[in-house]
Amino acid sequence: MARLLVFFLSFFLVFPAWAQSEASPDGPPGQASFALGGDRFAAGQQVLLADSGADDVFLAGQTATLAALVSGSVHAMAQELVLDGPIGGDVYAMAMNATLNGAVSGDATLMGYRVIVGDAVKGDLRATGGTVRIDGPVGGYALVSGSTVIVNAPITGDMNLQAGRVEFGPDARVDGRLTLYEAQGQTIEVPASVAPADRIERRALSDWESGEGRDIARYGWRQVLWKFVYGVVIVAALAGLIAAVAPQHVARMRRRLLDAPFRTLWFGFLTQSVLAGSAILFAMTVIGIVVVPASILLAVIAGFFGYVIGAYALGVGLILLAGRGEPDSLAQRVIAAVVGALAAGLIGLVPLFGWIFVLALTLAGVGAISVRLFRPAFFVEA
Repeated sequence: MARLLVFFLSFFLVFPAWAQSEASPDGPPGQASFALGGDRFAAGQQVLLADSGADDVFLAGQTATLAALVSGSVHAMAQELVLDGPIGGDVYAMAMNATLNGAVSGDATLMGYRVIVGDAVKGDLRATGGTVRIDGPVGGYALVSGSTVIVNAPITGDMNLQAGRVEFGPDARVDGRLTLYEAQGQTIEVPASVAPADRIERRALSDWESGEGRDIARYGWRQVLWKFVYGVVIVAALAGLIAAVAPQHVARMRRRLLDAPFRTLWFGFLTQSVLAGSAILFAMTVIGIVVVPASILLAVIAGFFGYVIGAYALGVGLILLAGRGEPDSLAQRVIAAVVGALAAGLIGLVPLFGWIFVLALTLAGVGAISVRLFRPAFFVEA
């Protein structure tokens, strides 16, 4: 069952590249990649980006390796992810095993079952995983959560830490305030070399779970606006990438979604229920508890890609309502992706209704992907 989960996880990650029949000339066989406005997009079962000169980089694959200088930011999702090259901007990464060996000039946001920070992060660090190891210095604040957290590097700013087990190495140091979120009966030992007692604050785990512990940075309206625009750009870029490398598959999925939105929404709800419910069943078997993180991660990935496909379908639907034809070129697909991402983002800002709309759009996208992948009998046309 664990191998089956890994297979589906990898399939969701490399689906766009598998639809590409020709391999990229500058990467491993089966890798699909292209450049757009100085940015690099690459996907495949094995992804390797070794040529420098890229601004922003987008990677997706079962195994993804970055071995080049990147002047902008890196957005990566893989089963096995290794970032070896120096990065001039920020890093946003999700992987089963994520290793950051290149220095990061901006912030780093990392999520995975096993996360290793092996080089300097000059900005802020946000990391969560089963095991999180910090061996590189952090220039800003550190927001860390995990079952096991190992700190063996100096942190210049504040640190908020929640973990079942914490290890501080000889090089560990927190120059700012160290806030520990502890479960009932838990006391995390902090050596005096890490932080003096007057800069250590101990709080209940319930404070972290309520979101209080994750509120280190306080944002103004400019930061909120920037985060909104950035989110729209990321969704639009991914939707455009998937539509570019797998146009026929994406066209069939968005036609299914637009033609039968309620049926695809229902099937998306069923799919997410199976993925989320499997975590509970695995945990009940005790032996299968080791694959619970993979099951949860798969549900998160499915929901994310469901939102991307749903946003793209929304953009195409709005273009069709405006009297235009279906997108049949790369530029038209990118425009549809931008329109859909912007529309979904704006509607999502509406109180209450926005959340319901985004949830429905995500489930409909998941349903469209599931119908395309598994083709259940009750969706087969005569």
